[in-house]
Amino acid sequence: MYSAIALDLDGTLTNHNKEVTPLTRQALLQAESQGAVLILASGRPTYGIMPVAECLEMPKRGGYILSYNGGKIVDISTGHELYSNHLPHEAVPRIHQYARTHHFALLGYVGSEIVTELPDDPYAQEESRINKMKIRPVTNLLEAIEPQPTKLLLTGEPDKMVHAEAELSEMLKGSMDVYRSAPFFVELVPLGIDKAKSLERLLAHLNLDRADLLAFGDGYNDLSMLRYAGCGVAMANAAPEVRAEADYVTLSNEEDGIAQFLEEKVLSIKY
Repeated sequence: MYSAIALDLDGTLTNHNKEVTPLTRQALLQAESQGAVLILASGRPTYGIMPVAECLEMPKRGGYILSYNGGKIVDISTGHELYSNHLPHEAVPRIHQYARTHHFALLGYVGSEIVTELPDDPYAQEESRINKMKIRPVTNLLEAIEPQPTKLLLTGEPDKMVHAEAELSEMLKGSMDVYRSAPFFVELVPLGIDKAKSLERLLAHLNLDRADLLAFGDGYNDLSMLRYAGCGVAMANAAPEVRAEADYVTLSNEEDGIAQFLEEKVLSIKY
């Protein structure tokens, strides 16, 4: 039995409706009851992860959130922030100007809200749907967000985001990380932040080793986590490069792949 289970959300733990299915929920509750600590590791903001945490009874049972791709680590039961990293102050206005110049939506996160100057952007709407967070339109994003946020999100048509990722990576080289988490999303996060590094911090806090960790993921931003874990499991819907790096490939997120793996390989009680 693994002492900790790290779970990506979108494309892994949740289905196309962004819900945890009853079978997957039951398997994870069983793992919790057998002593496993659940860790929700996602590029989502903390607020956007909480509904999933509540579905898995984590506020009551305990567990951790790695939000913003590991930029924050939060103890769910206490709300205590164990770790937080931020974008460099001087980079934020440059990103804002780039977004305005190219007419891309740039999104920030303030409490339970997403703030943006382009609230009607369809991909901003998709981020709102994924996280169950309302969009608050603003005239100047820089005045609405904290001076050094943990993450910003650039959205746009997939072909344009390919170029935006390359241009921003060059523009911000050495100061922060830039990557696409979806064809229409470019994530802007602190330098060196990824799920594996934050999991390493959390496991040290829990006095656990990487061999104690089981991880599930499907995206490129899950690669470091799957490589780091004692056992890394990719979903069948993961990209070929992600599946190739995993120790195991399970069924897709639409087919209760997490439950299938846990039942076959981990849980001592089957149902």
